Order: sequence, then C-alpha cells, then structure tokens
Amino acid sequence: MTKTTKGISRRRVLKGAGAVAGLAVFGTPHIAGAQAKVIKIALPTILSGRVAILGTSSRSAVQLAFNQLNDAGGINGRKFEVVDRDSKGRPDEAAKVTRDLVNNDGCEIVIDGEASSGSFAVHEVVRDLGILCLHTCSETSSLTADPKQFGKNVFRCARQGIHDAVAGGSYAAKIAKEKGLKKWATCSPDYAYGRDNTAEFLQYAKVFEPSIEVVDQLWPKLFAPDYTESITKLLQVKPQAVYSALWGGDLVAFIEQSNLYRLFANTAYFSGGLGDPPILSAIKNLPVGLNTAYRYNKTFPNSPENTAFNDAYVKVAPNEPTNWAWQNYAAAQFIIEALRRTNASTDSSVLAKEIAGMTVKQPFGGSGITMRESDHTIINYPVAWGKTQSKAPWVTDYVDTEWSKILEFEKQWKKEKGYA
Repeated sequence: MTKTTKGISRRRVLKGAGAVAGLAVFGTPHIAGAQAKVIKIALPTILSGRVAILGTSSRSAVQLAFNQLNDAGGINGRKFEVVDRDSKGRPDEAAKVTRDLVNNDGCEIVIDGEASSGSFAVHEVVRDLGILCLHTCSETSSLTADPKQFGKNVFRCARQGIHDAVAGGSYAAKIAKEKGLKKWATCSPDYAYGRDNTAEFLQYAKVFEPSIEVVDQLWPKLFAPDYTESITKLLQVKPQAVYSALWGGDLVAFIEQSNLYRLFANTAYFSGGLGDPPILSAIKNLPVGLNTAYRYNKTFPNSPENTAFNDAYVKVAPNEPTNWAWQNYAAAQFIIEALRRTNASTDSSVLAKEIAGMTVKQPFGGSGITMRESDHTIINYPVAWGKTQSKAPWVTDYVDTEWSKILEFEKQWKKEKGYA
C-alpha cells in the first residue's frame, strides 16, 4: 500500500528532480532501504581487567555522543549504533576484534579505544582495510608523528606525548628552580607509551632547567599489581622528585602503596596520568600537592559547555568523565560533523577529506579543537598542570601552556627525530 500525504503519493513525490522539494514540504521523508540502514561504529577497547575504566569511559562517551545525535533525528534520517568489543588489553586481540567488527558486524567507521599497546595493532588493521579510524586513547607520539605510520584514513583524537612533554617539562622546571629539585627519578610502565612519554618529559624538563639530574629509572611491567620493589628502590636512591607515566588502576595501586612507605613526605611527585577524577576519587587518602597533568576536570575549562558535558555524561556513566571520555566524545564530534557535511556518506576517503584540517567547537577547547591536516592529530586542546587536593574537584591551580610554545618545540623535536 502506498501512503499518501495531501492526496499525493509518496512514490510520486520521490520521483525525479521534485524529490528534494517534496521532502522539504512534507517533512517525513522516505529513505530508500539502503540509505536508511543504521550506520555502525566499531569500538575496540579494554573493557575488563585493571584498566577497564579506559574502555568503559570511552564507551560511555561515544554512546553519549551518538545517542544525542539519534535523539535529534540522526542525519538524513539515518541512525547510528556503537558496537564495542573487549580486547582485554592484548594487542593481538585488539587486531582480531577490529577485523571482526568490520568484516562480520558490518561496522563502517572505527573509533579505536585501545591503549598504545593495542593501538599500533589496530593501526595496521585499519590501514590494511582502508576504513576510517580515529584513535582516541593512545598518547604515544610516534603513532601520528612518524611519517611511516601515516594513513590517509586514520587520525588521532587524543593528547600526544610531545605536547604534554613541552607543557610538563616547562611546569616541572619552574618548580625545580623554585625548590632546588635537582635529583630526579622515574617510575613508568615498561611499554611504548611509558618509555616514550617519560623520555620526552625528561628531555624538556632539562631544556627548561639544565641542572636536573636523573639518578635512577624504574620500569615496572604494565598492569603490575605490586610496586613494593619500585617504591623501595626509590626510597633507597632518595630523589628529590619523581616523574611517573603510570595510569589507571596501576597508578591507584602505586600511590596507595607509596603512602604506606611515606614516599611523598620528602619527595615531589609529578604524574602524567593522575588527573582523571575517577582515579583521584579511588585513591584512599589522596596526598595533597602532587603535581599532575590535566586529564579531565569539570572546572577546567570553566565554561557552560564543559559543565553541560559533565552533567550529561554522569547521567549515563558509572563514573565522572576521564581523559579518555573527552577524547572519545571529541572524536565522535569530528565524525558527526564529517557525516553532516557529506550527507551521511560512509565512504572512508570522503569522510577523511572532511576531517583533515577540520576545527570543531568542543566543550574542552576554547575556540575549537583542530585536526591538523599534516599529520592527522589534534591540536588546541587543553594542556595544563595542577596540584591535587583532598576533595572534589581534586585538582586545582591549573597552569596552562600556550599552544604557540608547544608547536615551536614540537617542530624542533620532529626535526631531531627525522619526522619532518
């Protein structure tokens, strides 16, 4: 049976050049079966184990973004479905589930919610498949900075180690000068992100304060449950300051175990991963005055848009937003804007052309976050450091870093690495 509106059959309305005008007039467009198909978004991530909060907060943020879009009617009548899979934090499993999501589940876009250990595996899969992918959790600089890793359809919507290193090094150097912190040690997870992030932080801390001396470096295994050996070693070498790239449940364990040994009583602590509210709130007796990079905070940036995001997120998620939450939400906004511009095309190359160079107004970046066209990574997102306090919002006294400064040193770094 053919449904009619005001005596005109929908079949007639959709014929010929009058179709577009007809759709505007009657307001309830019929979309052909192929066009009306739900667009599936793949989300391989870590949903179990000690760092499951990376995956659960990534999933909550992506679902929030696409549910908001669906509630607003979708795009051209098309709705969106997020299909997630648990990689269990294993690179081989991350690669496998990504292929399965595309080949067996019919996903047409990939949001890679893996840590750096799995993102490189996913990276090879999506380059092989030629499908649009946005990495949303890996912070290892080389994932996008190294030209050998470049993929026309692959982007990174996550903070990048070199950007944090310039900001963190500058921040740490200022404190080191003020307090005479010359002897430093590090304690970071033994994998690509941990080693790269730590090396970059130290490089720029020394650039801004040459008197800094590294007396020891410790590399506990990723997802290690017990840090007694590392903490004991730190107490033995007696550094004046410690930098750590530990994150998630590993960081909670390290700080709680360090409290037992009073490590922070006489040692300044700088963390690249402490600033996530659920991590801060999970720590029993959070020490006051620890230094941490911005991860996410409902008071920074202090704007109505950030408040609205935080309020919407906590209604659908079991925890407050994390760094991974804002990165995944931002990635979804890049994808949604590209889909709007292309009338919901799922052609990866078409969408990629739109995303390259795109600036999207986000709750987390003042004038907007830009997906840099040259290397497919974001810039102009919040890069700041602050100090811990014992109650919410957990981190205060944020010191922001100008992006002009970050980009200046990043350019030099790329030349040194042979990336430019």
